[in-house]
Amino acid sequence: MKIGEIDLGGKPLFLAPMEDVTDASFRYICKEFGADMVYTEFVSSDALVRNVEKTVAKMKIYDCERPAGIQIYGNIPEAMIEAACMAEEARPDVIDINFGCPVNKIARRGAGSGMLRDPEKLVAITKEIVERVKLPVTVKTRLGWDDDSLIIVELAERLQDVGISALTVHGRTGKQLYRGRADWTLIGRIKENPRMRIPIIGNGDIADGPSAKKAFDDYGVDGIMIGRATFGHPWIFREIKYFLKNGEPMPPLTVAEKVELARKHFAKSLEVKGDRVGVLEMRRHLSCYFKNLDNFKETRLKLVTENDPEKIYGIFDYIMERWG
Repeated sequence: MKIGEIDLGGKPLFLAPMEDVTDASFRYICKEFGADMVYTEFVSSDALVRNVEKTVAKMKIYDCERPAGIQIYGNIPEAMIEAACMAEEARPDVIDINFGCPVNKIARRGAGSGMLRDPEKLVAITKEIVERVKLPVTVKTRLGWDDDSLIIVELAERLQDVGISALTVHGRTGKQLYRGRADWTLIGRIKENPRMRIPIIGNGDIADGPSAKKAFDDYGVDGIMIGRATFGHPWIFREIKYFLKNGEPMPPLTVAEKVELARKHFAKSLEVKGDRVGVLEMRRHLSCYFKNLDNFKETRLKLVTENDPEKIYGIFDYIMERWG
């Protein structure tokens, strides 16, 4: 599979862009476990054009992450176009447009999946961005705004026709949020359309090797994007690739391996964000890494409340001694 001139090989796996999750430290870890392409946290076009420091900082990409994309969102055409040009200056490999985020504060003002209520505007913005930047432009979206407007099969053609290089489709509607099961049937219909030439990446409810294999085999997607299933589980990329190759589950990580991973991730977070922010932003991950250990509640509480990095390293030592 190729996006522009970027060759991702066969059946590539993508780390979905997620706010407050896919920072540089997490992207680094996911790449080590086999993610073929990663994305920044999504970037507000409105904040970017105002040069909001925190938003601009999200666009920093390290060479070890590549290929990597910057994803932008918004609903004002001029701001989206300017933001795409600013994102290009940050030297990602791809500019991705978010027409899929269902979070109410974004969708209700017509950004993210809210843009699906105005497909003409959605296509027009995409066309302008494709024409203004030199990098490949990709789009991430959903089946439609609701069950009465499942427009994705036609929309996929229109987006291809204005020049996008790949399309990621989440198998739910915008209004559905993350409720229920993802419906991949319309994603399969996009792939069955003889007019479609660009790669189609499927997204939604991929949680292990068997679900990934089913997506490739039953719906013919070119790649798979994984989001929420990576929380506390970045080795999912290695697990899926192992299953696709061997037809059986990968042996589970040992406690010792998880402790080593937590240490590496924590150290990278401190390096990228500094001690205070690095500690705070690691809590969501540390609370998940050891979630299946027996009688872990008290230790987990310490992990997610301690502010001193050295004491957190000490907790890792204790986990190894107690459960390793």
